[in-house]
Amino acid sequence: MTKRTYLYNEHVKANAKIVDFAGWEMPVQYTSIIEEHNNVRKNAGLFDVSHMGEIFVSGKDALSFLQTFFPQNVAKLNDTMALYCQFTNENGGIVDDLIVYKLKDNEYLLVVNASRVDVDYEWLVAHKNDFEVIIENKSDVYSMVALQGPNAAEILALAGYEKEKQPKTFHIKQDKFIGEDVFISRTGYTGEDGFEIIIRNEKIAELWQLLLEKGQNLGIMPIGLGARDTLRLESAMSLYGHELDEDTTPLEAGLKWTIDKDKQENYIGKNVIQNQLQNGIRKKLIAFKMIDRAIARHGYEIYKNNEQIGIVTSGCISPTLNINIGFGYVSDTNLKINDTIQIMVRNKLYNAQITEKNFIKKHNKGN
Repeated sequence: MTKRTYLYNEHVKANAKIVDFAGWEMPVQYTSIIEEHNNVRKNAGLFDVSHMGEIFVSGKDALSFLQTFFPQNVAKLNDTMALYCQFTNENGGIVDDLIVYKLKDNEYLLVVNASRVDVDYEWLVAHKNDFEVIIENKSDVYSMVALQGPNAAEILALAGYEKEKQPKTFHIKQDKFIGEDVFISRTGYTGEDGFEIIIRNEKIAELWQLLLEKGQNLGIMPIGLGARDTLRLESAMSLYGHELDEDTTPLEAGLKWTIDKDKQENYIGKNVIQNQLQNGIRKKLIAFKMIDRAIARHGYEIYKNNEQIGIVTSGCISPTLNINIGFGYVSDTNLKINDTIQIMVRNKLYNAQITEKNFIKKHNKGN
């Protein structure tokens, strides 16, 4: 049975096209994907991301407990800082990718993917052992919106949360907003500056309406999952279930930059990841742009010299660049930038060129 966020009626009123996503009835678009995409790049967009999960970990052993899960070093976080992390399994595969926020000493917030909330919570509980920690899944208590785009900070200020109070990039604040206790973070999934606001379910519709009203003169639009996907792909951000899964390690996923090679603590899957650091990987994630006129889609086959070497994980038209782009895994780890590959589209091979993973320049640095 599919779930609905507390903003479902707002989406219906705005004539959104609703689809099933990770067990949730979510808006895929309100106008057109390209219009919504371009508006986020130019002005601002408001996303319902209430399907995401919020898991709190607290207690005197909270830090040492979390250190057993991630290739990242959570000890480097100061209060209010955020860190992009991956839960890894015994084989180094990615159970989920998430943001870890240090609220204060011995208290952390984990924002996890919608499709993995229960998996992640059970993963934490299963490895609790003798750690003195409290693990609380409050995903049913909170809703969340993401305000993204070059006008995001100004719109938030017009709504009553002044720029001087707004968190820095990859930080979070616990504060009062519209008379409610909220968490306001500054991360995002679009490559643009922006915020996530977590608030009690009962107040999310009021917040949604306020932001749309105050942002009206600055070009704000509600944005669906379709543009969220094209925005993240242009900005070279992976999606769980496409680029990331339990059979893929962070190194294979091109996330070497996230791994703390000097982390002393043991964590699940460390031996495999350390071995790959020393001896190489089995497959690698590539980015590509189509040379021939075709669109690569999830699941399409990748070829080199008429031999299948991989599979497309994501592909779309880039509204910003007006070209067709994509991600995929290949078994030939020696492939490099500018090499030519082919994508099988409807039983015909079309040429593509391997490119840098950042298709566009990101503008996601706030104050």
